[in-house]
Amino acid sequence: MRIAVVGAGINGVMTAWALARRGHDVVLFERGEPMGETSRASTKLLHGGLRYLETGHVSLVREGLRERAWWIGQAPQLAHRLELLAPIRRGEGRPRWMVKAGLVLYDLLSGERRLGTHRWLARPEVLARMPGLRGERLDGAYSFWDGQMDDRALGLWAVQQAQAAGVALRAGCEVAAVGSGGELRTAAGEALRFDAVCNVAGPWAERLLATSGLHSRHRLRLVRGSHLLIDGKLPCGLLVQAPSDDRVCFILPYLGRVMIGTTEVEHPAGEPILPSDAERDYLIETWNAYFERPIGAADVRESFAGVRPLIAQPGDPNANTREHAIERHGRVVSVFGGKWTTSRLLGEQLADELERLE
Repeated sequence: MRIAVVGAGINGVMTAWALARRGHDVVLFERGEPMGETSRASTKLLHGGLRYLETGHVSLVREGLRERAWWIGQAPQLAHRLELLAPIRRGEGRPRWMVKAGLVLYDLLSGERRLGTHRWLARPEVLARMPGLRGERLDGAYSFWDGQMDDRALGLWAVQQAQAAGVALRAGCEVAAVGSGGELRTAAGEALRFDAVCNVAGPWAERLLATSGLHSRHRLRLVRGSHLLIDGKLPCGLLVQAPSDDRVCFILPYLGRVMIGTTEVEHPAGEPILPSDAERDYLIETWNAYFERPIGAADVRESFAGVRPLIAQPGDPNANTREHAIERHGRVVSVFGGKWTTSRLLGEQLADELERLE
């Protein structure tokens, strides 16, 4: 089949690559540059999502852990395992037994693809391993392992693999509308026809259907995640609980600096995707709660934000998961949601769905 894939974020790239490997003629459309928006603004982790175990999404975590190993195995120059410490402090956050239970399950779900086994570190060892960490009320920390990546570089590596497999990339070409018969119209006025169209436009997937006159059963909740980069070095990462709301945040070594993230804030459609002052202050407060050396706004060397397209559910945006849904309108197949780590698996699932149209 001749198939158009709309959106060259990581999910679109992996979908195009999966289709090309199966022998299809694939054109990948991107309004800007590949990996230029949401997919380059992640927390830089390849992980199952330890926090999703709290909400019972075991299969989502299992898939993420399996795919984490795939990425590290395929591109070790751009992805590697990373040790993280989860500090346990008396009277704060989740109790030790809960964190322990989650890590036991996390290791079990990793199976043979485990990057390392979690273990308990007593207070003196934690302070020796992480100089500058606040010691008051610290009982110790759990050490566990996940994967870390350069998300943009890894995504561009995947673009290269897709192109080598035969995918034709049309960067700087915005798709204005699609049709249920396989029609596609670009913003420049080109009218094209394909055997199928795959809408993988991420945060803009719902809007593309709406402007095309196609009614979607799903609604997206756009949630902004912001990050800060400060000067410094860390021997490993930290999984911490924000002092104001007990949300899970990460403090990570990244490309010679320290990265702090992420937030989860409702993002109005069409607004610039930038960290707010409130998010900056929230992340600074999180750092200051765990380290003796306080930082302020002047210490932030760089900040960035991305928008996660979560399937809309009532209630707190923090309660949403990264699961995805696939919807069909004739010969248009759309995906809602998705997670960086599981993008290869999502691509294979979309390829299966498109091949059912033959």
